[in-house]
Formats: sequence, structure tokens, C-alpha cells
Amino acid sequence: MQADRTKQEPGAGGEASRVVVITGASSGIARAAALLFAQEGCALVLAARDATALDHVAEDCRGRGARALAVPTDMSDEAAVKALASAAVEAFGRIDVWVNCAAVLMYGRAATQPMAEFRQVIDTNLFGYVHGTQAALRAFKAQGGWGCLINVASMLSLFGDPYLSAYVTSKFAVRGYTQCVRQEMRAYRGIHVCTILPTAIDTPIYQKGANRMGRQIRSIAPLYAVERAARAITTAARRPRAEIIVGTYGYLIALGLRISPRLVEWMVALLAPKIQFSRRRQAASRGNLFESTGPNQVNGGWRAFWLRRLWRR
Repeated sequence: MQADRTKQEPGAGGEASRVVVITGASSGIARAAALLFAQEGCALVLAARDATALDHVAEDCRGRGARALAVPTDMSDEAAVKALASAAVEAFGRIDVWVNCAAVLMYGRAATQPMAEFRQVIDTNLFGYVHGTQAALRAFKAQGGWGCLINVASMLSLFGDPYLSAYVTSKFAVRGYTQCVRQEMRAYRGIHVCTILPTAIDTPIYQKGANRMGRQIRSIAPLYAVERAARAITTAARRPRAEIIVGTYGYLIALGLRISPRLVEWMVALLAPKIQFSRRRQAASRGNLFESTGPNQVNGGWRAFWLRRLWRR
């Protein structure tokens, strides 16, 4: 239906002409990526569950000279994701780039974590990406067989992390699923499928995570500035690559997994719990699994937290 307006390749009218859909845009990596795309003059379609936070992001993007449309969307709802894609095409005529970045986090013991909460992590982190991927591919094919799909996975799609089994399961699945999609899209020279693999990033996801451990959650360390992951996304949109690791530490882990995967597994099992939980007690919480909660800023403040601890020591 929009074929007459989309015969060109993505960006053929210049980088500023790109239409970018970003999910999970209310905070963290996706919000930072939205601001970078806005600075490039892209037209943005922003999706997240929190309508108020999403409106703030849209205003920030417009303040940088971009056109921005906020579409409150629960990515676990297939119909809502289809409506998101339709809204993007209706508003801007096409979709050049689709970024799947909506994710939730849950800490809990594998043997005892509530199944409803485990399923919610999978519904959001995996099926949300499946819904987004299918919507993006339908749009790409309808506009002549071009577009760039970017799925933000994690370095935790390569190795496990104790007490994060739901999240790790979802990210392993996202990486495998995206590989399958990339293989299938070989028939379309203009459709690119990319996976971003961030190491620990300074976002508010840790504050918003569900917690069944009885101890206060902290970020893992070392961790990188959120803008570094955002730049990987905008780079992939301009120069698509199959997989992009974010952070030098990620490359070291990838090398370690090639040399001795069991050693990496042992080290993570030993060190991760000591880093990611404080001694302070905390009541069980469902975090933002079933309803959106703050904070919704770009940064989580964790780099400053760890620097203060290091300075005191």
C-alpha cells in the first residue's frame, strides 16, 4: 500500500530520512539510542509500556530536531506490536530500522522462582522480540524487501549467570532466534539482521528488576556507559553487521569462552554473586515485570556507585 513511497533503499534520501522504531525506549540503552538517532535527524517511533515516560523521551527527541511519535506498547502483546508497526507506517510511510530493546530482569533461584514471573521474563524478552521481528519483516517485505532489524541481546547470551536464569534463558534464545532470522533473510539482499551483545551497561534495569533473593541488588561490574551501547545500535543501522560486542571486557569473555568455557563458567559462578548482591536485606519484589515502574532515565548511576566504593577502599 505504501510501495510508491518506498522504492528507495533505506537512507537513500539521506541519513536524516530514516524512520526508526525503538522498543523499550522509556529508559536505558533504548532511550539513549533514541536520542542519538534524533541527533541524526531520523524520524522516530518510540514504544514502551509507560506512556508518561515515553512522552518525555519523545519531547527530548523533538528538542533535538527529530520528528517523534510515542506509541505506548506492551511488547508481550502481539496485537499491540502489530498496531505499533501500523502506526509507524501510517505516520511516516515506511520503516527503515527496527530496534528491539525492551527487556525485564529477575533475580531468583532456579529451583524456587515463581513460574508466573519466569514466564513474564520470557514473554517480554523473547516473545516481545519475536513479535517485533515479525512486524518489522512484514513491513520490510511490503516496502520492496529492505530494512534493518537490530535485536539487542547480551553477552549473557553466551554464558550463564547464577540467579539470573530467566534473563539468561531469554537472551540465549534471542541470539539463536536472530541467527535463524538472519539465515532466512539471505534471500533478501536489502534486509539486514543484526545482534548487539552488550556487556554490563550502566542502566536502571537493576533498580527495576524483580528480586527473590532476599538481598539488595547491585549491578555487575565492570560496566560501561550506556552511550557506548547506544552507539553500537546507531552504527549497526548505518553499517549492518551480524553481531556487535559492546565493551572490551566482552571481547575478553568471548576469547575466554573459546579457550576454556568451563573456566569462565567457574569464575562467573564464584564472583558474580559477590558483586551483584549487597549484604543489605530486601523484601521480595516483582519489580517492573507486570507493570512499568521507574526510574526511567538513561543512566542507572552504577558507574558512580562503584567508583565511590573503590575510592573509599
